[in-house]
Amino acid sequence: MLKGAKQTSVALGETLRLALDALRSHKLRSFLTLLGVILAVTTLVAVMSVVEGLNLYISDRVANLGANVFIVDRFGIITNWDEFVKAQRRPTIRVEEYEALAEKMQMAQQVAAIEGSVADVRFGNDLLEDVNLVGVTSNYAEVRSYTVASGRFFTQADEGHRSPVCFLGADVARRFFINVDPIGKTIRAGSQAYEVVGVAKAIGSVFGQSQDNFVLIPLGVFRKTWHAPSGSLTMFAQARHPELMEAAQDEARLLLRARRHQRWNEPDSFGIVGSASITGLWEKLTGNIFHLAVGLTSVFLVVGGIVIMNIMLASVNERTREIGIRRSLGARRRHIVMQFLVESAVLAAVGGLIGILLALGIGALVRATTPMPITTPATAVLTALSLSTGVGLFFGIYPAVRASRLDPIEALRAEA
Repeated sequence: MLKGAKQTSVALGETLRLALDALRSHKLRSFLTLLGVILAVTTLVAVMSVVEGLNLYISDRVANLGANVFIVDRFGIITNWDEFVKAQRRPTIRVEEYEALAEKMQMAQQVAAIEGSVADVRFGNDLLEDVNLVGVTSNYAEVRSYTVASGRFFTQADEGHRSPVCFLGADVARRFFINVDPIGKTIRAGSQAYEVVGVAKAIGSVFGQSQDNFVLIPLGVFRKTWHAPSGSLTMFAQARHPELMEAAQDEARLLLRARRHQRWNEPDSFGIVGSASITGLWEKLTGNIFHLAVGLTSVFLVVGGIVIMNIMLASVNERTREIGIRRSLGARRRHIVMQFLVESAVLAAVGGLIGILLALGIGALVRATTPMPITTPATAVLTALSLSTGVGLFFGIYPAVRASRLDPIEALRAEA
């Protein structure tokens, strides 16, 4: 048994050596043969890297609403123009509705609310334009898992007394208070003055758009000065437990529908958005992109496989005498089949490796020059290498079988 295994190992090693020698002796032809496989693997790995990176990015930076948090707002997720037109006719979410949900929801640990605008903010002679000015309830930082870098967040007393205080995003604090403690300083938004009571820890950016360019003020203060007639609240409800997320969303839906006296067969006049909804929509979009990439990859692989088959057939014709000599020296048909199959598989695998390296290089370049997140999963590398090798094996079968069926005597005469 050990002797048979040793013979098989020696035969396989010899076959691999012959295959590599054949590829080295025709470097340019081998490279041109691999172009289809290289393009296919590069496309597949690059797209899988982009999709994987974006999925992780969306999950971490966009769909991460907070621990067990979902949103109730006027629009929800809009995917087409008709839905947007219909959503425009929905009533705004009012403070009374927020208070009702905050008081009556049993599945929610707490409910926060916000309403936003954009304003120019000043400190002394410094001006910062287009800052997100947002009115929030005192529990907003806790619900959204904001971290306080210095100072404090609002209290219920600030909200109850309509105190003109503010909580700054990291970008605003860096712009106005370089090497200066901002706590206790006064900034102006429009014609209103607000005392800084805290600064948030930097959040970062999403697709190059900073998430730290904000000034938060108490919701009551915001609505007194900045509320627009068409302004609508956005509520963030925090379920008591991850397993209660769906139940909490259903409870919020029932309470709000009942308060708006909606009939059972009427669609919701508001939107409910959870992390799963955002992630699901995104995965549907990236799934379409991935299917397109699979289509392109399939075309490239088929073209590359056909080229490999033609080149291997040409190689069989060129090496007819070699095949005859091997057969006359005792090589069996299976040895000839193995030689050409290994040669085509190695040829395709080398193309796969080149494609993987090219995709990794493109990914590194994109990461270095753009904010686009790219992560190459191990499954992408393994899948691409397996596919390329499989293509080589499949399209090498016919040339290998044809080579093995050559008559040894006729083969020796071919190039005599």
